[in-house]
Amino acid sequence: MSATLSRGSLQPGQQKLAEKFTILNDRGIGMLTRIYNIKKACGDPKAKPSYLIDKNLESAVKFIVRKFPAVETRNNNQQLAQLQKEKSEILKNLALYYFTFVDVMEFKVCATNLDVDSIFVPISLFLQTVNFDLTKNYLDLVVTYTNLMMLLSRIEERKAIIGLYNYAHEMTHGSSDREYPRLGQMIVDYENPLKKMMEEFVPHGKSLSDALLSLQMVYPRRNLSADQWRNAQLLSLISAPSTMLNPAQSDTMPCEYLSLDAMEKWIVFGFILCHGVLNSDQAALSLWKLALQSSTCLCLFRDEVVCVSNYNKRVNDIKECKEQALSHAGLMHRERRKFLRSALKELATVLSDQPGLLGPKALFVFMALSFARDEIIWLLRHADNIQKKSTDDFIDKHIAELIFYMEELRAHVRKYGPVMQRYYVQYLSGFDAVVLNELVQVRLLSGANIGLPPKWHPIPYIAILLTMVPRAPVKNSLPNVGNRVQFCIFSQCYPFAYTSVSKASLGIADHRELGKMMNTIIFHTKMVDSLVEMLVETSDLSIFCFYSRAFEKMFQQCLELPSQSRHSISFPLLCTHFMSCTHELCPEERHHIGDRSLSLCNMFLDEMAKQARNLITDICTEQCTLSDQLLPKHCAKTISQAVNKKSKKQMGKKGEPEREKPGVESMRKNRLLVTNLDKLHTALSELCFSINYVPNMVIWEHTFTPREYLTSHLEIRFTKSIVGMTMYNQATQEIAKPSELLTSVRAYMTVLQSIENYVQIDITRVFNNVLLQQTQHLDSHGEPTITSLYTNWYLETLLRQVSNGHIAYFPAMKAFVNLPTENELTFNAEEYSDISEMRSLSELLGPYGMKFLSESLMWHISSQVAELKKLVVDNVEILTQMRTSFDKPEHMASLFKKLSSVDSVLKRMTIIGVILSFRSLAQEALRDVLSCHIPFLVSSVEDFKDHIPRETDMKVAMNVYELSSAAGLPCEIDPALVVALSSQNPEEEYKIACLLMVFVAVSMPTLASNVMSQYSPAIQGHCNNIHCLAKAINQIAAALFTIHKGSIEDRLKEFLALASSSLLKIGQETDKTTTRNRESVYLLLDMIVQESPFLTMDLLESCFPYVLLRNAYHAVYKQSVSSSA
Repeated sequence: MSATLSRGSLQPGQQKLAEKFTILNDRGIGMLTRIYNIKKACGDPKAKPSYLIDKNLESAVKFIVRKFPAVETRNNNQQLAQLQKEKSEILKNLALYYFTFVDVMEFKVCATNLDVDSIFVPISLFLQTVNFDLTKNYLDLVVTYTNLMMLLSRIEERKAIIGLYNYAHEMTHGSSDREYPRLGQMIVDYENPLKKMMEEFVPHGKSLSDALLSLQMVYPRRNLSADQWRNAQLLSLISAPSTMLNPAQSDTMPCEYLSLDAMEKWIVFGFILCHGVLNSDQAALSLWKLALQSSTCLCLFRDEVVCVSNYNKRVNDIKECKEQALSHAGLMHRERRKFLRSALKELATVLSDQPGLLGPKALFVFMALSFARDEIIWLLRHADNIQKKSTDDFIDKHIAELIFYMEELRAHVRKYGPVMQRYYVQYLSGFDAVVLNELVQVRLLSGANIGLPPKWHPIPYIAILLTMVPRAPVKNSLPNVGNRVQFCIFSQCYPFAYTSVSKASLGIADHRELGKMMNTIIFHTKMVDSLVEMLVETSDLSIFCFYSRAFEKMFQQCLELPSQSRHSISFPLLCTHFMSCTHELCPEERHHIGDRSLSLCNMFLDEMAKQARNLITDICTEQCTLSDQLLPKHCAKTISQAVNKKSKKQMGKKGEPEREKPGVESMRKNRLLVTNLDKLHTALSELCFSINYVPNMVIWEHTFTPREYLTSHLEIRFTKSIVGMTMYNQATQEIAKPSELLTSVRAYMTVLQSIENYVQIDITRVFNNVLLQQTQHLDSHGEPTITSLYTNWYLETLLRQVSNGHIAYFPAMKAFVNLPTENELTFNAEEYSDISEMRSLSELLGPYGMKFLSESLMWHISSQVAELKKLVVDNVEILTQMRTSFDKPEHMASLFKKLSSVDSVLKRMTIIGVILSFRSLAQEALRDVLSCHIPFLVSSVEDFKDHIPRETDMKVAMNVYELSSAAGLPCEIDPALVVALSSQNPEEEYKIACLLMVFVAVSMPTLASNVMSQYSPAIQGHCNNIHCLAKAINQIAAALFTIHKGSIEDRLKEFLALASSSLLKIGQETDKTTTRNRESVYLLLDMIVQESPFLTMDLLESCFPYVLLRNAYHAVYKQSVSSSA
């Protein structure tokens, strides 16, 4: 063909060879992707075509496979009968599989029909010096084709799928598919793909071997040991400070970052296909053995690998190389990874400090990325696919660190891409264009006949284009640089092809300096236009997508090793690589790979957040323990020891050892002494560095924010911890004291606040979300909160024991106190109800929680009032008469004897008073807490409440009271009680409310007969809590008559008149049992008036002589002194 060519003319096939290589390589990757997915689908019972596992079609499938590729439909109607029924569905569902195989066949035809030998002179395919792109594309195409045919032969169901489709096609259309004969023959021919391809490549042996032999300088230089790298100070920017700003140059620029894995596949597969050269060329045999000694397990595609030991040629050499690889390859690669960790760390550190060095030292960056990528892929592939002599060499717990530094370098390139672009734009126009032009002029002056007008020759034309690239400053020109430089890149494919043909006038083989310069220019233009593509080419680790188990195992090892946890973010970042492995010829896998990347990233970030959360929880536990040591209850022993020491009481030799004082843990005798808390803080800081490394990452159009994972887990754990620290035991009804819980919560919050030193999260948001939820009855997950737990405990445990007579409310102490009983309680009521505990409770529950507590208390009061009203209804006639006969003593006495459930009325009213007394304690504590936190707001609310005009509408006044009550301020009318009692609405409600007050008033004298009704000046109350009646009577009356729009003052006056009249009668009684505690009961009238905002002492004086009250106080105080004596 080339014999008829003139020296300056090119055939169309010669001109388009570079484009064919590019297109076929891309299509080959697409075919590999489709065949890979078919193989995985056929290997998965869930994804496998149903026709291959259908019992009804089993005999038909076996028959088709046995006869393949022959087609026999006439004499086998019985076996193919079921196939006849489902032929249309088979055609529809197997079409994608069948035509994929057809596409593979077409690709094979195109790839094997390239007549490379007739186009290129043998010496022109040199990788290391000239013609890099064409040689690389040629070898890539050979390996892609080899991998494709080998992967095709691994699909065990290929004959069944192709045969089923063709039989269905013949039954439907009356004839086989037109591609079937060729396709069937291809499947049969490639049962042993290597053997068939060896035959195919006999005509191409010379060009293939020459291309491979051009690696004999490149591959050994890339396949050095870690010690050789270290001695050469490879990738170091600071080893020669004087040359730090000099641009990194090489005669073989593209070869410096060429993938070692790709070269090994070129060498191993290439020499297998042209195996004859191994016998005739010692250099080829040495190169092949060197590659085998590094990798006996080669990648076909993704996680599909092939072991070269299956190759039946040169068995002894392969066996020797395999033994060598098993003995030394693992150690060699382990040492390489160790070196690369330190080298990449140094490189990333220097570039982060001086990003301007990315310009002159860009080659170092891509070399480092490529070297690290090759080592990681080698480890991933060999860890599970070969028998290992030393497992330590194939388990790298520090792999996360290497990946992390790769990601750091990638981030530098992405962030400072404009810096690199500006540098190389100036470099192209200021240096490359000048040198290229000089080289061309030298060649022209030396007499080289180009054969075309100089202005149309490609190489001078490129030099002219490069001079047109904008010079510095290029800030406003960068958007336009891309089109010009990209055009230069495409233009250089043509001169490579033009100067490499056998009849080229300016043969690149004769002008290698020109080829080297053009390779350098291509690299520089990539730095301007193809940074993203370069990152993918040199550092893509999307292969982890197909090694999920190993990927997850590496991640777990990273988290288990505290020194490596700071690099754990590299695993989620790797998930951003996954979508780069997809191909447009197989769009159906994008969703699957996208979902896998999302699920893995979510799992990694979730595990990192969980690990950080667990560390924080452990630190909080330690801090809570230390805070607990400072509680007042622990100082008793210290005080006791001090007293004993002062009194010179000597302890025996076997005495109790002295307790360590708080703060001892902070005293260090040695700097090397490390406590558990130190270890936890170190581990936390390392992990938080990883979580805080990137603000967010985008994967398949989804944005992940690592810090939000931590925030979410902290919220959940803080919620559980707060509830857990209450130590509530439903069986024993035990619960932590509010003050102790508050101390623990504050210690917990202090630790959480310190997290902001490690991670940029808003911990205040966590506090707000969690603590506000704890003020509600249930949290966002429907779980009980501390508000519900403490509310239930105070209502069901403490107040229930009060009503049972085991606990009394002491106004003097403003606390509930245990009474001496036969069965002692398991808790001390004073430790849960004094003012400090109630303030702690208010701090914990907040205004919302205290409001819920009040509402729960009011619900219990409303149930008691409902029962009281039933008792009133039972005695309504008698009470009506007594209401109007209080000035008729004899008639009142006779009517009182007819009343029923008198004790029940007083008991229920006492319970109401106890509940209201507890609520007043809670409200007072809330007011104290809010006055500390928001004093100006509380004073404004208080001023607003105190200045409500008397003529104000009751609805408006109730709104003000509700606001005041929420702030803990006492109100004349309790709004919560009004709301609780408003739900009850029987007929004649107002009358029943009036009679209820009558019932209580006339029943009060019976209290004098109770032994427990004695007033105690020390506690300013009665041991049976009847002093709480004062609060109950006032607040119930105010609430009921507000609801029914009656006069509160008039009704209380009526009550006072009835009560005083009834109590005056017991002064005339002679029975000592009936009048046992008469004076103590008299004092109730004074308490009622003192408690009421509607009654005055003048009014009491008009009903009940004050002298009786004075004598009553004198008597109870005298009795108290005598009983104490």
